[in-house]
Amino acid sequence: MSGHSKWATIHRQKEITDQKRGQSFTKVANAITIAVRESGGVTDPQLNFKLRLAMEKGKEINMPRDNIERARRRAQGKPGESGLEEITYEGFGPGGVAIMASCLTDNHQRTAQEIKNIFNRGGGTLAGPGSVSYQFEQAGFLAIKKPENAEEALLKIMDFPGVTDVEETSDAVEIYTLPEKIEEVKGELISAGFALAATELIMKPKVTVAINDKGEARKIIELVEKIDSQDDVQKVYTNFDIPDELLQTLNV
Repeated sequence: MSGHSKWATIHRQKEITDQKRGQSFTKVANAITIAVRESGGVTDPQLNFKLRLAMEKGKEINMPRDNIERARRRAQGKPGESGLEEITYEGFGPGGVAIMASCLTDNHQRTAQEIKNIFNRGGGTLAGPGSVSYQFEQAGFLAIKKPENAEEALLKIMDFPGVTDVEETSDAVEIYTLPEKIEEVKGELISAGFALAATELIMKPKVTVAINDKGEARKIIELVEKIDSQDDVQKVYTNFDIPDELLQTLNV
């Protein structure tokens, strides 16, 4: 799994059954608002790539259409009117795993203190900008529902232009792409008849940290989940590599 994102897999699977819909909807709504304002007010998803991804994420988690449209209308206000700003916090978790938390906040001091407290209580350490980000690179991430012949699908998808890696999981086939090729690969997958389960830009670890101790693995998962559950956190990226057999014993 070196170079893959185990957390991307876990998070995708948890989103399917996550009961905290309200919090998930709020995060998507904020992402829609920022995407529109960063583009200078472009509300057409066909002309605004980040907006299109945010809206697709809303659909993936069954966010009501009215909520999506309300967020898009809200974003048409004056730039900066929402008071939201993007900021990424970096740190280390148990076992020295690298963690990045991408946030949208209207009070960065409050958010920084809350993130720091979560790190400290979870056996981690909040670090300065650039401390771990060099260990990641931006990539496109797509998942399709696992077809009957997964091996055949993997071989076919690997030949799509822009695909850098493919991984089979228990319930899906996950595809990594060059960031600028994610839409092209998405089109190829749809044309080939595959059922999409996820589409987003992520920060993919360049190297991973192997974790084989059950106690340490549990602490890492609990810490990352607590960070991900903080209201201002949009996405979490981490480079742990916990074997699937061990993950199953943790019920995640």
